[in-house]
Amino acid sequence: MRHLRLHRLAAVIAVIALFAFTSTGQEQRPRRTTEQDPPKEQKPTQSPAQPAQPPDSKKKTPTPPPNAEEAGEAIRISSNLVTVPVSVTDPSGQPIKNLAAPEFRLDEEGERQAITLLGLPGKTPLELALLFDVSGSVHERIQFEQQAAARFLRSILTPADVVSVFSISETPKLMVPRTGDLEKAIAGTASMTATKEATAFFDSVARAAQYLGETAAPGVRRVLIVISDGEDNQSDRYRLESARRELQRNDCVYYSINPSGPSIWLNKISQKGQDSMVALATETGGVAFLPDKLEDLDRIFHQIAQELQTQYLLGYYSTNEQTDGKFRRITVRVPARADLRVRSRQGYYAPKE
Repeated sequence: MRHLRLHRLAAVIAVIALFAFTSTGQEQRPRRTTEQDPPKEQKPTQSPAQPAQPPDSKKKTPTPPPNAEEAGEAIRISSNLVTVPVSVTDPSGQPIKNLAAPEFRLDEEGERQAITLLGLPGKTPLELALLFDVSGSVHERIQFEQQAAARFLRSILTPADVVSVFSISETPKLMVPRTGDLEKAIAGTASMTATKEATAFFDSVARAAQYLGETAAPGVRRVLIVISDGEDNQSDRYRLESARRELQRNDCVYYSINPSGPSIWLNKISQKGQDSMVALATETGGVAFLPDKLEDLDRIFHQIAQELQTQYLLGYYSTNEQTDGKFRRITVRVPARADLRVRSRQGYYAPKE
């Protein structure tokens, strides 16, 4: 009997051992692949140059870091990013260059917007359009103006900047197409000759703004510098309001220098011309200069150069996502520094589908 129990116990142990060996062998034995076996699915890897997009990437493109320009990286923006060049000075007129994005407050139609600093002061490239009035009203001073403009271009342009040159006369004329060649731009400026033609001032401003809008790269500062008395007696398409609209639609900052000096106060036509240029500058965040004498041109060009070299470029995605094409008012402040003077464009046109 005892022998029988031992025999049964040995049989049970043998069965248990056989089961354990079979299970363990199946788990550890590598699977042998054949040509009929489908390859194991692998997850696709993402190329570093094409980062995965967030779920709402159709609405917004991530903005670059504040130091993107200084690091030499390209600014990537989408069409619904609003760019706002901003000039900040202290009470004495000296530029303030050490502000960070959180120190600014930007409101669109009274609603606060989340802003980012797209470029450090003066670091974002310039798309510059230089407009010379060669018509009958200012033709006597053109050579002096050309020389002053050449000195300005040499002082302001960097290898990342481009310039185009227009003449203002009976019709707008593109004298130097968009170029990064400084000497070519200066030569084109010097080649212009004075005429006794009429002045299509507003047509010329609108055409230059459109040209920058058509040719300028995204994420740059678009600037018009106009040397003229602003007296228009020829434009057949644009007037003050429509020229202002083209500047705003194409994100341009407008500066003007009126070489006529104090003589403008002698007649209403000249006063009206200067008033028009002041309105264009105010709406776009620029300045309309009226020097006392022609010799002040170098000083004014230097002031414009200094401002452009210390200008911030802010950007934001509007909380109003309607594509209605309407004009939207914006204001920019530095709340903690009420003593500072902040100048920027006063609005923009929303995209329209």
